[in-house]
Amino acid sequence: MAKRRPSGDCMVRKREDGRWEGRIVVGHKESGDSIFRYIYADNQKELTAKLRQNIDAYQGVDLTEESRMTLSEWLDRWLEEYAVPSVRPSTLEGYRGYIERNLKPYLGDKPVVKITTEDVQQMYQELREHGRQEAHPRYGHRLAGGTIRRIHGVFHEAMDAAVREKLVAKNPAEGI
Repeated sequence: MAKRRPSGDCMVRKREDGRWEGRIVVGHKESGDSIFRYIYADNQKELTAKLRQNIDAYQGVDLTEESRMTLSEWLDRWLEEYAVPSVRPSTLEGYRGYIERNLKPYLGDKPVVKITTEDVQQMYQELREHGRQEAHPRYGHRLAGGTIRRIHGVFHEAMDAAVREKLVAKNPAEGI
């Protein structure tokens, strides 16, 4: 006799276009309705592997409706709710500068829940090569490693707060 999956665990189906679609529950809205994460693949075996990976990633996490907000919206909220009460005004201005000049132009339009470690690594590489707005006589448009580390520190802190607020399952800046 075949084993049945628990209700709401996940769903798998073949679409009309021939691709496979999977759906897992990653959280709940205030009304109690489920928040789904959709996964697509070319074949069922590939989809099953992706589903297993996503189920592991979202294990024990119950995301909220706010997880659909963009990174720009989250960073603005993080500055006001987390940074303002806990850092000096000069530090806050530094955070604002890193966010406005470096983080928002690269990932600001992307939903917080969809930011991946690869996106973050790509952003840091782009910042390293072309991050300076005005060319420096010696370094051109390259940003220094220390500046990248400070930007990473701000981003990592903001994403840690997003994990605590249940906007993301894990911090995409972790391990970079």
